[in-house]
Formats: sequence, C-alpha cells, structure tokens
Amino acid sequence: MPSIYFCNGGLSGSGAEVCPKSAVHGGFTAARLEHIIMAAVERFAFAAPLMLGLAIIVAPARAEEPARPARAPAGHVCLDQKERRAETASGTVIRLAAAIQAAKNRMPGSVVRARLCHGQDGLVYVLTVLARDGKVARIVVDATKGTLVGGR
Repeated sequence: MPSIYFCNGGLSGSGAEVCPKSAVHGGFTAARLEHIIMAAVERFAFAAPLMLGLAIIVAPARAEEPARPARAPAGHVCLDQKERRAETASGTVIRLAAAIQAAKNRMPGSVVRARLCHGQDGLVYVLTVLARDGKVARIVVDATKGTLVGGR
C-alpha cells in the first residue's frame, strides 16, 4: 500500500506529485495506522472487563468499612456536616465568624480550614491559620464561649 501524506497543502500518494518524504512520514502508512488503532482497541476490549470485575469486587468491600470520624490533632473528634448543622441550629455554639475573629486577634492571617470538633471540655472550633509571614498555626476556640483554648 502506498504511503499517503500531505504535500503542499494537498494529499499526496497518487505518485503524480513529487514531495520530499521524511522519515516521520514514512512511518505512518495507512496500514501501520490501522494496525496501531486495532491494537489499542483490542487492549481496551481486554482491559475493560477486568477493570469492571475489579470494581464489582472492591466496591462492596469498601462499602462495608465503618465510617471513621475526622480526626483533628490533640485527640479532637470532628463532627460531620449533619452533626455540625444540628449543633448550629440548636444555638449552643457561637457563629464560625466569631471564632475566626478570636483566632485573628491571636494571630493575624487567613483561616484556611475550620472544623467543629469535640474537645476535652466540650465543642471547639479547630482553626488552621496561615499567617502573613507564611507560618501555619492551629488555633482552638471554645465553641460555646468564644475564648481561646490553645494553639500552636
């Protein structure tokens, strides 16, 4: 099968045109491209059922794993979204904005993460603050009083 390639803006391969043929052009004949594409399709046809079977085996095992609560440093067990909403709706905790303000009074910077967790003496906000000088600090604010509990 003759090689087909572009030459001067048009298809060549009829033999009527004379175009310089590089080594790259020579490697891509229609038969070679067809062979490459068919090999890729065969590999996919072989791998797809294997991947599907693996997903079917792994998914039930993964679903049976018990949910682990989010862990914050210093032994805090953090609440999930449903628990956070319930605590906020009950009115027993201060607003997150107030906890952030308390943290910024301690260390100016940007709060990059905020979690509501169970601490030793009740609920606490664990705030991760990125200071202007690039240091990262974890500041703990009592979620009922709004006072600083600790930080590092």
